Amino acid sequence: MSTARRKTRDRWRERVEAGDWAAITAEVNEYGGALLPRLLAPEETEEIRELYGRDELFRSTVDMGRHRFGRGEYRYFHAPYPEPVERLKQALYPRLLPIARDWWAKLGRPAPWPDTLDEWLRMCHDAGQPKSTAILLRYAEKDWNALHRDLYGDLVFPLQVVINLNEPGVDHTGGEFLLLEQRPRAQSRGTATLLPHGHGYLFTTRDRPVESARGWSAAPVRHGVSAIRSGERHTLALVFHDAA
Repeated sequence: MSTARRKTRDRWRERVEAGDWAAITAEVNEYGGALLPRLLAPEETEEIRELYGRDELFRSTVDMGRHRFGRGEYRYFHAPYPEPVERLKQALYPRLLPIARDWWAKLGRPAPWPDTLDEWLRMCHDAGQPKSTAILLRYAEKDWNALHRDLYGDLVFPLQVVINLNEPGVDHTGGEFLLLEQRPRAQSRGTATLLPHGHGYLFTTRDRPVESARGWSAAPVRHGVSAIRSGERHTLALVFHDAA
């Protein structure tokens, strides 16, 4: 294989590896979420946005208003995924795995996740969770996403990633990414992050360890998106477990 082809093949992994993972880990440990490097180039975000109208790529479509999930629409990709989606999931998993295992060790829970994403997804399928979970979301003006958690079954990976496929302040205003963490024996804590174009955001799927006077406690976390004030916003969501 030529050097040029190897570089094309690996460019998503190179972007993942370009992150300061010590700083990313410290931030997600402190706040439950952390900004990642630019994972998709502008032309790639445009290409992925344009996939939304290709019905053959998706296994289902969800009208958020109909289900009282907020307002807007999203679609679940069929597997196998488009190359950028699959490459990013494969590149991110080894970086997220040490964080996940550390969290579960602090909470005194057995960590079920093997060393590779393929092995983990086979475990999901064997447990009755065979459905693909990568999501392409589309928000128009006044759309929003209610606070929720993407669980889908008993087997859950505790971290996931979203990527903003539009330029804030140009393609849309509003649409901040929201996290709400229920702190043990305290009021809930919220954070709002306006994601830069093409950048990823790493965050808690279900719960995470927070230190307390009695040691480590599990703090449940939900996520959502604030109302789009103007324009249109697309998001690629990478979930690292499959669905029942």
